[in-house]
Amino acid sequence: MRSVLRSGSLRRVASAGLLAVGFISGATLPSAAHGVAGGDAEFLAQVTGPDLWAYSYLGAKHMVTGYDHLLFLLGVIFFLYRLKDVALYVTLFSVGHSITLLSGVLGQIHVSPYLVDAVIGLSVIYKAFDNLGGFQKLFGAAPDQRLAVLLFGLVHGFGLSTKLQDIQLSAEGLVSNMLAFNLGVELGQILALAAILVAMTWWRQSAHFQRQAVLTNVALVAAGVILFEYQLAGFFVEAA
Repeated sequence: MRSVLRSGSLRRVASAGLLAVGFISGATLPSAAHGVAGGDAEFLAQVTGPDLWAYSYLGAKHMVTGYDHLLFLLGVIFFLYRLKDVALYVTLFSVGHSITLLSGVLGQIHVSPYLVDAVIGLSVIYKAFDNLGGFQKLFGAAPDQRLAVLLFGLVHGFGLSTKLQDIQLSAEGLVSNMLAFNLGVELGQILALAAILVAMTWWRQSAHFQRQAVLTNVALVAAGVILFEYQLAGFFVEAA
């Protein structure tokens, strides 16, 4: 650890920044996870009829600024080195996310957003714990990661659908608007992942990557715990 601390490399600065972002996001922004910003929510509540451009833009904006999504996806691709593997896992996540986002809003399937977001916090913990080899050490085998990513994709999409339902969207043009919103989410995801992959490719060239990878995944576990506890507390406060 001391040798890592003595290193003044720019890569180490970048990884330290990644750790800081993880902690700051988890500690200060949990209420924004999967949410729609106040001004955006007001705009959507006033929209009547199809507005595909606005919904696409806000869908992309949600994904790019949705740090709970990004923390989970960071964990998913952390040790994926081949683009076809990245594409497979991201596609599984996108399929699950799209199914529950669309069916939740269009079918008016609603549960407490606090509980859904608490599970989303668990998804971050799960993937980081898996990256640390926790399941292998405890049970001698890890769960099927493809199935896990698909299932957590369903949860993440459901989390967003609960937030959109709270806005009371206009029924006129709702189907086309939601399809546009989902398309925007996927485009935003591509942009965010492209940036993450560029940073990860560069970071992996560092001689200290493996050591820093452990610290980063520990930070992801901590961020997931903060998200989980915050949302669970919100559920009990609301129920009181």
